[in-house]
Amino acid sequence: MIMAPSASPPLVSSMRPLSVPAARRRMVLLAATAVTALAAIVQPTASARAEQEEIAVLRGLDKVTARTSTIEAPVGEVVTFGTLQITVRSCDKAPPEDPPEAAAFLQISETKRDEPTEALFSGWMFASSPALSALEHPIYDVIVVDCVASATASAQRSSADKPQ
Repeated sequence: MIMAPSASPPLVSSMRPLSVPAARRRMVLLAATAVTALAAIVQPTASARAEQEEIAVLRGLDKVTARTSTIEAPVGEVVTFGTLQITVRSCDKAPPEDPPEAAAFLQISETKRDEPTEALFSGWMFASSPALSALEHPIYDVIVVDCVASATASAQRSSADKPQ
């Protein structure tokens, strides 16, 4: 039996049973409201479209030497960081009106002397949450920093960040 609050203050003892048709109407109304709210959340708006960029800006850490390197990896090309071979398959950046986010689909493999190439990572990495999907390697860490349109744009951005 479904209970509905009466006009008196909300106490458990003041609940009265609803008729079956009224209960069904209320459940249908609640379900329709929930579906509408969920559709508004899930359905992407026109501004939620990610922009495809040409270059992924990555940061690599060599844990042995404690040195970091900024790596500019063009989409579709292989770049080398230590013994790692990094291929960026896609680099997406949120439009300016949305919260900042960059994500790249990376394929990372390791090539050691006299050993076959070993695939280490294949998946999306997100700039805002590097630990969400991370490369697990004893010597190297690689994270996504940004996605940019061209190498000159990232060079202009990095020169603007330097103190003068």
